[in-house]
Amino acid sequence: MNNELIDALKYHFGFDNFKGNQEAIIRSLMEGHDTFVLMPTGGGKSLCYQLPALLMKGTAIVISPLIALMKNQVDAMRNYSEDDGVAHFLNSSLNKSAIDLVKHDIRCGKTKLLYVAPESLTKDENIEFLSSVEISFYAVDEAHCISEWGHDFRPEYRRIRPIINEISQHPVIALTATATPKVQHDIQKNLGMTDARVFKSSFNRENLYYEVRPKTPNIDKEIIRFIKNNPGKSGIIYCLSRKKVEELSELLKLNNISSLPYHAGMDGQQRSENQDAFLLEKVNVIVATIAFGMGIDKPDVRFVIHYDMPKSLEGYYQETGRAGRDGGEGRCITFYSSKDLQKMEKFMQSKPLIEQEIGKQLLVETASYAESSVCRRKTLLHYFGEEYNENDCGNCDNCLNPKKQVEAKDDLCAVIETVTALKEKFKSNHIIDVMLGKSTNDVKSYNHDELDVFGCTSKADERYLNAVIRQGVIAGYLERDIENFGVIKITPAGESFLKSPKSFKIVEDNDFTEEEEPSMVKSGGSCAVDPELYSILKDLRKKQAKKLSLPPYVIFQDPSLEAMATTYPITMEELATIPGVGAGKAKRYGEEFLRVIKTHVEENEIERPEDLRVRSFANKSKLKISIIQSIDRKIALDEFAESKGLEFSELLDQIEAIVYSGTKININYFIDEVIDEDHQEEIFDYFKSSESDDINEAINELGSDCTEDEIRLVRIKFISEMGN
Repeated sequence: MNNELIDALKYHFGFDNFKGNQEAIIRSLMEGHDTFVLMPTGGGKSLCYQLPALLMKGTAIVISPLIALMKNQVDAMRNYSEDDGVAHFLNSSLNKSAIDLVKHDIRCGKTKLLYVAPESLTKDENIEFLSSVEISFYAVDEAHCISEWGHDFRPEYRRIRPIINEISQHPVIALTATATPKVQHDIQKNLGMTDARVFKSSFNRENLYYEVRPKTPNIDKEIIRFIKNNPGKSGIIYCLSRKKVEELSELLKLNNISSLPYHAGMDGQQRSENQDAFLLEKVNVIVATIAFGMGIDKPDVRFVIHYDMPKSLEGYYQETGRAGRDGGEGRCITFYSSKDLQKMEKFMQSKPLIEQEIGKQLLVETASYAESSVCRRKTLLHYFGEEYNENDCGNCDNCLNPKKQVEAKDDLCAVIETVTALKEKFKSNHIIDVMLGKSTNDVKSYNHDELDVFGCTSKADERYLNAVIRQGVIAGYLERDIENFGVIKITPAGESFLKSPKSFKIVEDNDFTEEEEPSMVKSGGSCAVDPELYSILKDLRKKQAKKLSLPPYVIFQDPSLEAMATTYPITMEELATIPGVGAGKAKRYGEEFLRVIKTHVEENEIERPEDLRVRSFANKSKLKISIIQSIDRKIALDEFAESKGLEFSELLDQIEAIVYSGTKININYFIDEVIDEDHQEEIFDYFKSSESDDINEAINELGSDCTEDEIRLVRIKFISEMGN
């Protein structure tokens, strides 16, 4: 069979030999085994299902995420065959006569590969048709889309297995270029192929040079200088927003650099023309969002620049992997700013909580990679479950400019002891707070300020302890429990280290601390992405407040305005998802704010966050409903808190969230019981005239006669009566 496969490879594709695991993978599939393939970009994944499809009886069903990608692959297969019927795609872009032709060619036995989107696979008429024809196997391309922990999660991918069961049982081959052990397990479990033969190629691309630079105001000049120092070389520049893609592409042209933009907001034909211009080398540089690159087989891309740090290391690996696919030079340069990650976190605010938590954990891993002074290759391969044992790869910024190593044996012991004291239930930021002796709300709420390890390394700093933990993970003494969103646990090696400590040298993290930009509006520890809009919204709030004789904070609080100046809501539904707004407040005050935001977006041609998804939460939380019902029944708040196992201050947190979101409630029955009339009036009048609803300011102003709980209760009454 070996000679037959080589002959078939030569006959159909013109290659003399297989690369890496290709032959073993093809044999596994042709023998009828479920097969799982992890192979880096450029490793030849497509051939692993294309060749067996040509050799086996029936039609292979290839499930692929992008229409553009399907078309490219179908065109490529037709180029290898005398008959165009050898490969087809079935998706929403086809009319009825085109669909009839596809079905005819499949019934006649001409079609060896049928590319379908998962949405098309689930249509009843397609299930019925595919159940009636001979199928050789199923190929799930870009299989990381199945996992919520993958960088390109698509819910429809999780329905593939039930549909396959409904059509007919045949071997499944799943393929991806980027999968951590967690994502790999998720894919296999969801596809019902936990017994699959797994073929994992090394993720190490030795020819790629990795570098992370601080993102400074001179970033555009740096990029232009870099490209001009590499004349005639092909490169891709990735930006997160479409607006930045357009701006940067124009800037490059102004500086006599041949470039074109590419993003999902462009006309389909224009996108295709720009892509072809890059592939045919009519332009050297393409400036793109992540919409560009999947399935693009250009072997001589010499540099990939990330203008913005990607949302995940999977995305980073896949995008940088488009450089140097021919084994030649491939420079991967990324510009990093912690502010970019803060913005990305803000963009997640309207997503379900589970997606937010997963997204935050992926950003933590990205920040860890960027800030670390450890060999980039070692960090990246460790993330994908592969150990790199060399101390110096010689082809990344950290290895070419090594930092001095420092002994961290005692500090690693302190970390392990702290993780033990915290019962292996917390993430690194909480561990560091305890070690530094920070009395944060979280630390105090768990009484961790009373532990012996509290303040055990108070003379260290956060950046240094982060480096100890990160490098402790890479060394195998600690591990991040991905299932629990990054909780730090101790490995058996870590337990042995604590019993018998030995030298543990680390390099301190890179310092990406940035000077505060004066244009960035700060408030309450967060920032508005669009300071101009934030300022406009503050002025509007002030005018509205004056007209209604209300303090400005009653209308919308500062964090709500910051969120508006980040995600640009332009409908009532979108506005209602902004933190601290809610449907009631959106209807009461939102119309004028929406008009201003919409005008600002149109006049400045702003690209709103592409991943903004408006979801209405029809099922309010049980606790919120329970609180409102209890207040309606005039149950004493302290008794209610006790019945729910809440501290009274925690109950007030919940009630404040309810009234600040625009829901009107009446707690006078309880206030009248616990606060005398004079105190009520004094506190109410204070908030009526105050420019701020800050509790500490209120305590200072009102003196020790009023307790914090009393002030908070009357503030709730004030907001509810005056603002809702």
